[in-house]
Amino acid sequence: MDIGAYLERIGYNGPRNPSPENLRALHLAHLHTVPFENLDIHLGRTLSLNGNALFDKIVTRRRGGFCYELNGLFAALLGELGFRITMVSAEVARQSGGFSPPFDHLALLADLDEPWLVDVGFGNSFCEPLRLHEAAAQPQGDAAYLILLDGDYRNVLRRDRDGDWTPQYRFTLQPHSLADFAERCRFHQTSPESHFTQNRICTLALPEGRITLSGTRLIVTTAAGRTETELASAAEYTAVLRERFGVVE
Repeated sequence: MDIGAYLERIGYNGPRNPSPENLRALHLAHLHTVPFENLDIHLGRTLSLNGNALFDKIVTRRRGGFCYELNGLFAALLGELGFRITMVSAEVARQSGGFSPPFDHLALLADLDEPWLVDVGFGNSFCEPLRLHEAAAQPQGDAAYLILLDGDYRNVLRRDRDGDWTPQYRFTLQPHSLADFAERCRFHQTSPESHFTQNRICTLALPEGRITLSGTRLIVTTAAGRTETELASAAEYTAVLRERFGVVE
């Protein structure tokens, strides 16, 4: 891996040795520069979990991706920098209750002075790694996160300001390889039951908010509030992708 090119892609020029502080900085840098997006699925392009293909897409072509791509490549970067990383299978909470099947989401664990949950591929979620064994809520900005032990599972919950605790996903500590996620990755590219085939999404964390392109709606959330704009044409959509997300399809 060309570590220098990857770090330039995410705008990171800090220290590289494995530490909680550097993990936080790398995590934030990644989320502020590399969007979570599924645009290739709607362009009919097959997504690859091959390491060289991921590097070419995310670093060389300066695109984003979804969890398997983003966390898959980020795990490789952290490994190159000397972090001890484990890939884990997560099941995403459903609005109707229950959870999705195993391997529906790829998350990471980093083993430092203590284990940390790492995730740059879940869209609107925590921007800094979470302490795996912390029993109390872990606040970040206007939200807080909680990891609850439930048998073999760790459940990740989120609470927004004045809101209730809402489950995001659950995972076990069993280690996996990226190849273990290939079948579920194919499902999300091809199945009409996958939410990734039903709607285009491109979203990026901001230092104080988030910008999201959902279908043809541009949603910007900042400390000042939330705005939604319906894009009027394909040309406007393409321009927003390029100017606000740095993405050229």
